[in-house]
Amino acid sequence: MNQSRCHKCGRLLVIVFLLALVGPGAFAESYPNRPIRLIVPFAAGGLNDVVARLVGPYLEKSLGQPVIIDNRPAASGIVGTEATAKAPPDGYTLLMVASSFTVVPATNPKVPYDAERDLAPIGLVAKNPLLFLVTPKVPAHSLVEFVALAKANPGKFNYASPGAATQTHLIVELFSQKAGIKLQHIPYRGGSPTMTAMVAGDTQFTAISTLLSLPQIQAGALRAIATGGLEREPQLPDVPTVVEQGYPGFEVIQWIGLLTTAGTPGEIIARLNTELNRALRDPDLIARFAQQGIAPAGGSPAEFQATIANDLKNFTAIARAANIKAE
Repeated sequence: MNQSRCHKCGRLLVIVFLLALVGPGAFAESYPNRPIRLIVPFAAGGLNDVVARLVGPYLEKSLGQPVIIDNRPAASGIVGTEATAKAPPDGYTLLMVASSFTVVPATNPKVPYDAERDLAPIGLVAKNPLLFLVTPKVPAHSLVEFVALAKANPGKFNYASPGAATQTHLIVELFSQKAGIKLQHIPYRGGSPTMTAMVAGDTQFTAISTLLSLPQIQAGALRAIATGGLEREPQLPDVPTVVEQGYPGFEVIQWIGLLTTAGTPGEIIARLNTELNRALRDPDLIARFAQQGIAPAGGSPAEFQATIANDLKNFTAIARAANIKAE
């Protein structure tokens, strides 16, 4: 009996030794050999979902495996993000996030994952500047004019956001502090209700993505008075940036990025990053992005990691200064 046990133990040790010699890189060489799940932690039709469905087919083609979109719209993206954080670190679970990924932990210290330790960056996918908007009845055609109106009428103007402790909430509060104005916050449940409230005139001001607002601007239902990008938008060349209007360094963009589970082999992350960057250079995808008012980003995992760390720091500081907490 003891000899049998020793024999089995010896075989096990040989297997472990051989696996150690092979190393994780050998397993990564066969990646992927089955479908990949791409979690979108928000509902279908939003910016994350649109970008995921635009990029997915390009990744499918280059990786040779289906990329299955898995929408998990709950708790400000926490549910889908947690599912990715707890998935096996094998590259078969990916996560498409927006910059709200860094807003949520900045306003809610009880999230069930660590945004930097539990998830591994693959790369930035797209950038989408926020537009500062007013309703047509507001007699301001620039951010400078709106600030002057708000100063002359403290507390008179409301601003809409897709919810308390969202990026719009934090950004408008930060801008209000810098501009020395007082606006009343009216939170809604998502970007579409925010647009509805603005078009109806229930609120007078907001800062929201190009994807959501461009159709309303083109229809004349809303007026863009500034763009948060460092350069003017090609679709709105007459709309100056926030920086141009006297607020140096004030860049406000909504980015989209691709993550996976921490601990995923570096070779797999490198492969995914390579294929993502290849897709983002494709003229057809660039054109499809432009139709949605977004621009491809790209870059290395390290660059994306730096963006995450910087945004976490900045949003945490804004939330603390304005006493903004997730409800």
